[in-house]
Amino acid sequence: MTEVLFWAVLLVVLVLVELATMGLTTVWFAAGSLAALIAAACHAPLFIQITLFLVVSVLLLVFTRPVAMKYFNTQRTRTNVQSLVGQKGIVTGEINNLKGCGQVTLNGMEWTARALAADGEIAEGNVVTVRRIDGVKLIVEKEG
Repeated sequence: MTEVLFWAVLLVVLVLVELATMGLTTVWFAAGSLAALIAAACHAPLFIQITLFLVVSVLLLVFTRPVAMKYFNTQRTRTNVQSLVGQKGIVTGEINNLKGCGQVTLNGMEWTARALAADGEIAEGNVVTVRRIDGVKLIVEKEG
């Protein structure tokens, strides 16, 4: 009966931690402790309870966490330079990857830029979209 109490207390603590943080951090282990609690209530040996706890926790963590993070953390606002991905800017200095030059003005700031295509060239005055950030350079693609 002490194992049942242990797993029940662990389950409650893990659920409370998850509710407090809402970071999808302990919910996987709470599910593992629920499986172990059920096993303990069925009088399974302690090594079976521990094995169930570990297996269920790890399997859920590995297989469902990426999906859950994708769908439950959609409201996070990207900050700093990552917030520039997807925004549009104006080429203020010809972009030529072979020459290693290029400038884009975005949100009133000048950025070093390179074309998304490896041998890309984009003339001054074109509108571009930021596709990714590479160090301190914007990797852009010409609109239209």
